[in-house]
Amino acid sequence: MSTEIDKTIDIDKILKDKMGAKAKFVPSFTIKWLKKILHEDEVNQFLWDSRGLSGTEWLTECVHYLDMTLQIEGLENLPDKNDGKLYTFVSNHPLGGQDGVALGSIIGKHYDGRFRYLVNDLLLNLPGLKPVSIGINKTGKQCRDFPRMVEAGFKSDNHILMFPAGLNSRKINGEIHDLEWKKTFITKSVEYQRDVVPIFFGGRNSARFYRIAHFSDKYVKKVNIAMLFLVDEMYKNVGKTFRVAIGKPIPWQTFDKSRTSMEWAKYVEDIVYEL
Repeated sequence: MSTEIDKTIDIDKILKDKMGAKAKFVPSFTIKWLKKILHEDEVNQFLWDSRGLSGTEWLTECVHYLDMTLQIEGLENLPDKNDGKLYTFVSNHPLGGQDGVALGSIIGKHYDGRFRYLVNDLLLNLPGLKPVSIGINKTGKQCRDFPRMVEAGFKSDNHILMFPAGLNSRKINGEIHDLEWKKTFITKSVEYQRDVVPIFFGGRNSARFYRIAHFSDKYVKKVNIAMLFLVDEMYKNVGKTFRVAIGKPIPWQTFDKSRTSMEWAKYVEDIVYEL
């Protein structure tokens, strides 16, 4: 493999960036395992092969690379790209990777690339994703910048695509379901008069993933261990078919004072799961 490819996703460098001087205490066998579970070589090969693409084109190439078949229902519910309005697209987050890629490809194609994700800042390491992303790090030094970055996204002339749960879905009472949706998409959509378009994405990760996520959420909490396994889950899901259901836009005026913002967030979440 070319050394240029190796530099795109470099686990050693990411550890140093995240941990600073403490990175040298990470055992070599742990780093080797991380490179395997994160498919460093395969991901870098794809990033190298797709290096000439960015934004929507890159996302669509990802869909092809992952051999995803998307069964889209309700495409007619996507508002006209020339209606002069801006929208907030919200979805459940069952997979943690492929769902984001697929929805970005769908939204990006329909709106000529005029959308932005609110994503974990780690994903900014992917060059093709960076042009359509606003990186959010809720736990590190950027935490204080979180409100400002969200504000900038909603204030822009781009549509916003978000996963209000923040993390990908967990297994809750035997069902694959998001954690509680945050209210930000409600408050900002009202403030900037953006109608909300609900989207349901059908899919699930492996039983192993949900066991790890349960352990991490219950006993570790401060570190999202499950997130480490999302790339491996993505490769496990190669070649699968996913159902995408797009609901009718919900006017921003709907979200009045009759309920709290959290209650309205739950209201939209329920609509998504009914799709």
